[in-house]
Order: sequence, then structure tokens, then C-alpha cells
Amino acid sequence: MAWSTRELADLAGTTIKAVRHYHALGLLDEPHRAGNGYKQYETAHLVRLLQIKRLSDLGLPLAQIATMDRTDQVPDEAIRLIDAELAATIERLQRVRSELAVILRHRAPIDAPRGFESVTQSLSDSDRAMLLIYGQVLDESAMGEIRELVSHRDPVDDEFDALPVDADEAVIQDLAERMAGPLAAAQATFPVVGDAAQFSTHSAERTASTVSQAIGDLYHPAQLEVLRRAHTIATAGSASGSDPDHGDAHSRGTTDGGSK
Repeated sequence: MAWSTRELADLAGTTIKAVRHYHALGLLDEPHRAGNGYKQYETAHLVRLLQIKRLSDLGLPLAQIATMDRTDQVPDEAIRLIDAELAATIERLQRVRSELAVILRHRAPIDAPRGFESVTQSLSDSDRAMLLIYGQVLDESAMGEIRELVSHRDPVDDEFDALPVDADEAVIQDLAERMAGPLAAAQATFPVVGDAAQFSTHSAERTASTVSQAIGDLYHPAQLEVLRRAHTIATAGSASGSDPDHGDAHSRGTTDGGSK
């Protein structure tokens, strides 16, 4: 008795496409064809196909299966490697499930950085975007400081978020002066506010340019002017010698609530 390609695939619990792929890779020998041109698969093909499927299900790469003459030739080291990879995958999936549970508990956005799920509801879209960027360019210790800052959001943050793009001079100056106090306090308490570069996961220059670019793109001109003035006031008389424009690119992300 012989089977067609479809019948063979059905028996093995796979697809015609997979059978053809195994032929192309040299994993499965081509069968004889009947006079009408149809392939005629025999028991040896079915056994080989089941072996391929079993080894593939266990995690062996098809390229490695192709080099094996016998299924009992799989080296112990290869099996141990597969087991280690599966253990790592299980650990990752368990971690993801735990993170999803936290997101659901706090009804947080799905893209909330790990550890910020309980506070992201109070942040603006721009603030949440900045957190994602900080998480990419700053190390865990810096993110820990930012997390603490965000959890103690200052009421002035709401005013900053609501600041209209056409805010007048008086409103901008008043807000900057009131933001300068929390900023100065944050600079004195949290190293990341004063010098984020030391926490960079990339080069200090790349981190500074990335953060500066992001702040310039995510906040409108009136907000940026408030940031610049607040930084100037907060650092007045200091010996840091920081460029105000660069300074608030670092400090705004970690000041008065740590969100921007």
C-alpha cells in the first residue's frame, strides 16, 4: 500500500507544505511516482517523517536533524542544550505572566515599563514615552531612582502637562519658578537627576543626544521653555557648568515626579 502526499501528511499530523519543505532540505527522501505522476509514499517515509516531527517537537533544529543518519545519534550535549534553552524559555514565560498579572491588577497600559505599572495611569502620554526611552538608555539603578521620583508626583506636574502651547510669558515664568524647587530637591537627593550620564547603558554622548531629542519631540515649545528656565533657576550658583539645554534633557526625566 502507498500513500499520497496529503495522506502521508494527515497520518503524521503535519502539512503538505511541511512534507515538501523536508524534501527540499534533504530530510525526507523523495518517493517513487506512479504512472500517473503522483508520489507514492511507503512505510519508511512515514517512519522518517514521524522521526523528523518528534525531533523537531523536542527542539532539535532541522539543520541538525539533516546531519543525523540515526535518531539515536543525537549527542547528550545537544539534548542538554535543548533542555537548558527550554528552561530559559519557561522562566521567561513565567516572568511575562507575572508582569501581565501586575499590569491587569493596576489596569496599566500594556507598554508600561516593569515596576512602573502602579503609577503610569497618572502620567501623560509624553511622560510614558519618556519612561520607555529612559528604560532603554539608563541602567536599573537609575530606573529605580526614577521609579521613586514618579511615585511622589508633585502637583505642579499636572500644571506642566496642561500647559497650553500658547502660554504667555507670565504663566511660563511662574510655572518655571515653582518647578525649580522640586527640581533642586531632586538634584540633591537623586544622583541620576544631576548626572544621568553615569548611569548610561550606551555611551554618555549617545544617551544625552537620545534624551534631548526625545524631550524636544515630545513636549511643545512652551513646556520646553518652562524646563529650561526651571533648570536655570534650580542650578543657579552651582559649579556644575552644565549646559542648561543639556541639563534639562537629563533632569526633566527625573524631576518633580520623575516622569519627564
